[in-house]
Amino acid sequence: MNSLTRRTFLKTTALGLAASALSARSWAQVAGANSDIRVAVIGLNGRGKNHLTSLAKVPGVRLVAICDVDTAVLEKTAADLAKTGLSPQKFTDIRQLLAMDGLDAVTIATPNHWHSLAGIWACAAGKDVYVEKSVSHNIWEGRQLVAAARKYNRVVQAGTQIRSGEGLQQAVAWVRAGHLGKITASRGFCYKRRDSIGKTDRPTPVPANINYDLWSGPAPVIAPRRNSKKNGPVHYDWHWIYAYGNGDVGNQGIHQMDVARWFLGESGLPRHSLSVGGRLGYVDDGETPNTQVVIHDYTTAPLIFEVRGLPAKPDAATTAATAAMNSAEAAGAAAGTMDKYHGVSIGNVVDCEGGSVVTNSYFEARAFDRAGTLIQEFKGSDRHMANFIDVIRSRKTADLYGPIEEGHISSALCHVGNISHQIGRAAAPGPLQDAIKGDAPLAEAYGRMTEHLAVNGVKLGQTPLTLGQPLTIDAKAERFTGTGGSAGNDLLTRPYRAPFTVPQLA
Repeated sequence: MNSLTRRTFLKTTALGLAASALSARSWAQVAGANSDIRVAVIGLNGRGKNHLTSLAKVPGVRLVAICDVDTAVLEKTAADLAKTGLSPQKFTDIRQLLAMDGLDAVTIATPNHWHSLAGIWACAAGKDVYVEKSVSHNIWEGRQLVAAARKYNRVVQAGTQIRSGEGLQQAVAWVRAGHLGKITASRGFCYKRRDSIGKTDRPTPVPANINYDLWSGPAPVIAPRRNSKKNGPVHYDWHWIYAYGNGDVGNQGIHQMDVARWFLGESGLPRHSLSVGGRLGYVDDGETPNTQVVIHDYTTAPLIFEVRGLPAKPDAATTAATAAMNSAEAAGAAAGTMDKYHGVSIGNVVDCEGGSVVTNSYFEARAFDRAGTLIQEFKGSDRHMANFIDVIRSRKTADLYGPIEEGHISSALCHVGNISHQIGRAAAPGPLQDAIKGDAPLAEAYGRMTEHLAVNGVKLGQTPLTLGQPLTIDAKAERFTGTGGSAGNDLLTRPYRAPFTVPQLA
């Protein structure tokens, strides 16, 4: 499908009968500066709740529809909104929502595997789009979403809301102006406990309130094998399954990699990338790493991102194993390992010749000299959704805080890290250390990783890490070259399931 006109959109999405709802006038109408912006929220769990809250704070926004494939979630959300005097139309199928009359924009908070297709369909239907991170499930479809925004002349904001923080904007400009000298490394951290999702011996039944065909969308319809007491067999834990999610690199990590790249001022993909990591500390049905280091080799400086999903300190389940390893020394080392990074657990540290800039809140930053003395603070707050609405009114897409091109590149960094991991190989500690010893930033991050694993009783000789495939990247083509390039390129996209096929627009 090389183009998606209004007529073919309605036809291919089995909504021909709804065509009368889209008059020529409503199709061509651009929201005026003085009129309400009529918005629908697609995906009502997790970030979707935040979208509703954020939209409610923006003057001149009218919530006209909500959509979720889980009717229990849909009805609960509708009931909660009714208490505030709101009664938006309800949909379970995004295609029906996009065909409704009187809709200017949508926000998308579905699972990752739906993000690009939902955004492309919305653009083709003449709607402006706010799409959550990661903006794509793979690199190829993210580029198609960028192309859709251009082709249909739509405002598309990526949900990388840290970019809206005035303090972060000031900090980035301050560092780029050279106040701390040259950047030597741009680091991101996600030290966030992620519990096991359970181990099943058979597929888990899908609750009757979830339309699983619609939930699966572009992905194959595979019976879930998740048994989390907290999230059930379908919701949230899809993050740790490659068919739908991108692990914590593409969940929390995209925020930190986006900020790290923002400080570097790099507009595209790096020259080389490598992942080291694994899913360690428990055995469950999750597939993505819970412990990982990804390093991207940029011309300006390396970008290093670290994931830790196990506890910062050993819990009751691992205390005995830790003691058996005589790891008191390792535990002490791990406790102090972040001192040089000002105790950041979720955030960024930008190392420079003359000091460092630290972010451990979404919208603020602090600058330190080489002696660790605080020399500058940058304060700010989040107005990402408000910025989206502002630009819908002005049509000045250059004013977007999270333009879709930037969201695509930062999402692609996550995908590159995962691809390196997926086509890598298990490596014993000795050979792994030998393979990375020439890369000082990676070796340092690996050292912190092994300290953390020791605290949690993980014996790498028995459950080794995966040494990812080193990848060489043609940044312009967004493809891999050289050793491992063919295997990497096979993971740039995926087979799609009709009628949920991402169209080729670029």
